[in-house]
Amino acid sequence: MDTKSRLDSTSEATTIAPAEFPRPFSSLVDVEMYALSDQGHVRANNEDHYLVVRGGRALETVLSNLTENQPGYLFEETFYGMVIADGLGGESAGEVASREAIYTLINLVLNTPDWQARWTSKEENTVMWRMTDRFRRINTALLEQAAADPGLAGMSTTMTAAVSFANSLIITHIGDSRAYLLQNGKLRRLTRDHTLAQRLIDEGIQSPNDQLVRGLRNVLMQALGSRESKCDPDVQVYTLEEGDQLLLCTDGLTDMVDDVLIESVLSRGSSVQSACQNLVDLALSNGGKDNVTVILARYSFPKQ
Repeated sequence: MDTKSRLDSTSEATTIAPAEFPRPFSSLVDVEMYALSDQGHVRANNEDHYLVVRGGRALETVLSNLTENQPGYLFEETFYGMVIADGLGGESAGEVASREAIYTLINLVLNTPDWQARWTSKEENTVMWRMTDRFRRINTALLEQAAADPGLAGMSTTMTAAVSFANSLIITHIGDSRAYLLQNGKLRRLTRDHTLAQRLIDEGIQSPNDQLVRGLRNVLMQALGSRESKCDPDVQVYTLEEGDQLLLCTDGLTDMVDDVLIESVLSRGSSVQSACQNLVDLALSNGGKDNVTVILARYSFPKQ
């Protein structure tokens, strides 16, 4: 092949379609969000912590003579993050563990140099890998902090985190806090409890309603900061639809309120604030034996 032929071949291989004016999508997704936490009736302090954030990447036009682009226009991509953590340990150690876990996660995210702003399956996989890595780094940080301070010995925490971009949802989870999705009127549990009770159920040894299982619901097989267990978080990706409701909650809710009643509360169509308050009130009226924390997000998507 001569030089001209090679150049022609290369030119054909690298030809790309003409660029179009960037159209927004993720920044047009409307997410109604609320969160609520209560100490409950029994615990001396609240060892639950939560965080809800909105983030993204944006370019703002300052000057331009492009026909569709005027000063002040934002080229913007938006994502939402939610995390909930239920601390365990003596004295105030559980409270420290859940707080420090979230602080560590924030720092890890902020120190990521290349935030994924538009997701294909490749970027989705990258985010999933990074979330797994971040949970393991949090686990190490908590172990190191506990080793340096005898007063924090034995501290650990559950953590359930959700990241949504456009209609993609990634859930990362360890422990027995939970994530649920109400989709088309049906409540779906997205997480699996890392408890001895759940293991007995999964292996077919006991039924979910067995008295032994009920007594082992709070025996954790995995938690961040625990020396007795490995750190192997579950990471899953889901597709969101119009009107979906995402619920993150600690076991202070699910030990007091069953899934049928949770589905009923979310299906009533009230505001996310009212739904959160109703869920917490139900947990308290049924005993409030633990701290109870809920985060609720309701999604509305722009028409294509």
